Amino acid sequence: MKPLTTAAPRPPIHRNTKRTGELSEAAFLLKAETLGFHLAKPWGDSERYDFILDTGPRLWRVQLKCTEVMRARGYDVQPIYSIYGQGKVVYSADDIDVLAAHIVPLDVWYILPIEAFTPNKSLRFYPSNHCKRARWETYREAWHLLDPCGADTPVRRLLT
Repeated sequence: MKPLTTAAPRPPIHRNTKRTGELSEAAFLLKAETLGFHLAKPWGDSERYDFILDTGPRLWRVQLKCTEVMRARGYDVQPIYSIYGQGKVVYSADDIDVLAAHIVPLDVWYILPIEAFTPNKSLRFYPSNHCKRARWETYREAWHLLDPCGADTPVRRLLT
């Protein structure tokens, strides 16, 4: 039998972006269900949204975007999609209600209503830096924005 040795730490795994997105979807499912929301996933991946989040009185179309890479002290997310022949298009209120941005290395979520960020083609988040222009920080972990009317719900009880 080989003696136990202390092995060198494993190098970080560099996943492809599709796999990272799948893992963020699983993390979103866990987080939202833990907060008391109910979720449905559209069949296939042809819809512009990734989840339907049920708060009781309202259904929200949620598009999830995630990032692992820091650039210029922040994490970039592009709230866009591609249309054949038209290129990149910014999400609108006809497409989604909410953007959930997941900063994977920190497991931080930003919950942004469509009205907050459209028509921006790029969003930069600064979850670990104190930046003077961190305009999205009010949406960090803002799950309460999805809670109906501030009612006494499991979500409200967990967030207070």
